[in-house]
Amino acid sequence: MALGDLDAKAVTRALDEFDAVGRAAFLAKYGFGEARSYFVRRGESLYDSKAIAGAAHGYLGLGAAPLKPEDFSGGDATVARVLKALGFDVVRLGADKRVAEPEADKPGRNPPWTRDELILALDLYLAHEGVLPDKRSSEIAELSALLNRLSAKIHPVGSATFRNQNGTYMKLGNFRRLDPRFTALGKKGLSRGNKDEEVVWEEFAGDREKLKKVAQAIREAVDSPTFETTAYDDLDEVFEAPEGRVLTRVHRTRERNRKLVDTKKAKVFKATGKLICEACDFDFEETYGSRGRMFIEAHHTKPVEELGEEGKTHIDDLALLCSNCHRMIHVARPWLSVEELRAMLRR
Repeated sequence: MALGDLDAKAVTRALDEFDAVGRAAFLAKYGFGEARSYFVRRGESLYDSKAIAGAAHGYLGLGAAPLKPEDFSGGDATVARVLKALGFDVVRLGADKRVAEPEADKPGRNPPWTRDELILALDLYLAHEGVLPDKRSSEIAELSALLNRLSAKIHPVGSATFRNQNGTYMKLGNFRRLDPRFTALGKKGLSRGNKDEEVVWEEFAGDREKLKKVAQAIREAVDSPTFETTAYDDLDEVFEAPEGRVLTRVHRTRERNRKLVDTKKAKVFKATGKLICEACDFDFEETYGSRGRMFIEAHHTKPVEELGEEGKTHIDDLALLCSNCHRMIHVARPWLSVEELRAMLRR
């Protein structure tokens, strides 16, 4: 689980459920005990922060499930920072059960690193074969600046300490504890990492070429003037790609290029006289009559790591799918190819 997957919409729905069923029923439903320190404050009400985060994960979209207490990779303070970064008022109760201070008043608290950020950091780490560049080097400075540009587009933080050179350098050091070249020497590296780093390491450290492509595609997208900076509401429908949120956004934008999709549908209809799902052969017009005529969704088949924002999409990069099959491709990591989904259906 990545706390960075949470969004404000899902958290708000969890808060509303808490109000509707009451604290005792809410905590019992999701298996959480009462919070001791950190609470979300909305109006005059206080909500157990970890339980809210766990429940909110179940509201992220199709395929998402609520988190259990053992699913969290960070403690209560980490959860509090994530909720604060999403714009919620998070407070800490003192021993007397009174509000000690708003979490926002604490300096230097930044949200957990996102998958995109970890991919960029791992790319620099492996480029140096596990030997950390100097903390004051131009490479660390450039990565720090890139991470701040990325933040400005997808999750604005506005903190002077956000991904500064010191923090960026330390994150590279966290990867050492996962690097067998380093641990084989009896060394441990920086130990204050989290499970997200381990996941990214497992997915990318063994495929350097893919890692380089993904990192470069993220850089191109972030620095493109045409990259969409609107809210990610449409991403509720999909599970974030292994390659991160930025490239997931680019992927979905390409799928929703109305002119390109219409051109694809017109070409297929002219050639075959119908539009059927390329995975399961479902025909909307056959089932729904005239209401379903010319209706079908488009799925971008090009590998996500090749979706740098400056790249072009050809109609042959699109596959026509029914709504169910399209969602099944995106419902979990790793995403399926159309061929893999078709084979699954045949089995």
